[in-house]
Amino acid sequence: MTVTQAMTASAQERNPLPTGGPDPERFDVAEAWYPVAYVEDLEQARPTRFTLLERDLVIWWDPQGNAWRVFEDKCPHRLAPLSEGRVNEAGLLECPYHGWAFSGEGTCEHIPQQPVETQTHLSSRACAKSLPAAVAQGLLFVYPGTAKNAPQVEIPIIDPVEDEPDGWVMLNTFRDLPYDALTLLENVLDASHIPYTHHETVGKRDNAAPMEMEVLESGKQGFRGIWPEGPRKGKLGTQRTTFIAPGLMYHDLTSKQFGRTLTVVYATPIRKGECRLFARFPFKFSSKLPGLLIGLTPRWWSHIGNNKVLEDDQIFLHIQERELEKAGQAYAQACYLPTQADRYVLAFRNWIRDFKADPFPGQSLAPQWSQEDLLDRYHSHTQHCGSCRVALARIQRIRQGLLVACAVSWSLVPVAIALADGFPQILAGGLTGLPLIAGALWLWLGHLEQKFYRGQPVPPRNQP
Repeated sequence: MTVTQAMTASAQERNPLPTGGPDPERFDVAEAWYPVAYVEDLEQARPTRFTLLERDLVIWWDPQGNAWRVFEDKCPHRLAPLSEGRVNEAGLLECPYHGWAFSGEGTCEHIPQQPVETQTHLSSRACAKSLPAAVAQGLLFVYPGTAKNAPQVEIPIIDPVEDEPDGWVMLNTFRDLPYDALTLLENVLDASHIPYTHHETVGKRDNAAPMEMEVLESGKQGFRGIWPEGPRKGKLGTQRTTFIAPGLMYHDLTSKQFGRTLTVVYATPIRKGECRLFARFPFKFSSKLPGLLIGLTPRWWSHIGNNKVLEDDQIFLHIQERELEKAGQAYAQACYLPTQADRYVLAFRNWIRDFKADPFPGQSLAPQWSQEDLLDRYHSHTQHCGSCRVALARIQRIRQGLLVACAVSWSLVPVAIALADGFPQILAGGLTGLPLIAGALWLWLGHLEQKFYRGQPVPPRNQP
């Protein structure tokens, strides 16, 4: 039994609570589990900061409890961010300001300034605020609501992968996006934008066609829908869509050509106008070769391509939600949605309205970002990604080594010329050619290095 199955079984035994709280007319966004990081991207050696629903958190590895912990990112002493501290030699999270140290449960274990004869560290006021955390399907989930409810609320996982765990090949990526979690979910639910927005990346304009969607069932916990014809004008088969409130959706497609493919998106709200996307692509291929090729592809290389796809719509979605805010109308009045292709979008917007599920009601968006900020990859992905930040550091070291190789080679050229009579011709040619090869490689790696920092301002669909 997996960790997730054990937790789910335990929750069922304890009379599980519905995600979003017991009120049938309101979805409480705090009473839900949210992914905050892939476990493989977290560093056990140092704390990590994350913001969930405007609440600053610190994620850290507790060596004593052998588990990931999540606290509010403030020390109870003087409210300094614990994420700027360290995990000390005793395995405690240590505040950077005065050295107060906390166990995995949040209890204060040590106050350096406390006299030996006193025990002020035992006060409840000395405790750090701990949030429920759990690992499922490679993701670290956090529960920001009432802590005692957490064990009774199900963690949103990919059911098809959990039900039939064998044979899946999984691609994963993530990025902090400059628009709402609601905007992200609405965009991914809308399959009709792919041929145009993602033309020349993962779509083709020629595949655009009428789309007859049907919502099979809907309610507070989400909805299920079906697109009988499916993508590429019916060439791939029927596609089924599931939205699990408040932040998980996936398309499920089985075709004779490729096997079974899931497009899975988690949208974790950071603050108004910002969210973290977790995109997962589980495949069950009809042949072994595609899975083998995916296994041989470095994760960081896949992420460069994933970032390119995300940037296809990043700028206009950021602008679009500001236009919607300026309209000041209900969604159905502000936008004209006359075709069946918009059925999922309408179902999603109705869910938000009917269950009062906006995580930041009444809040205004921040001023529009610059294009440079919208296309930033380093701060929105690279620095948080265990694969990309390591690859970037290696590329930078290789480029430095190539500069040294060029300098050494060129410095030896005069020696080769002076000793031309007795100097092997092939070695002399090598000294001349090596800087050219190294220089070309240096330039190519420099171009690659930039892909970890920023995207292209003109998306592939608009290029000549």
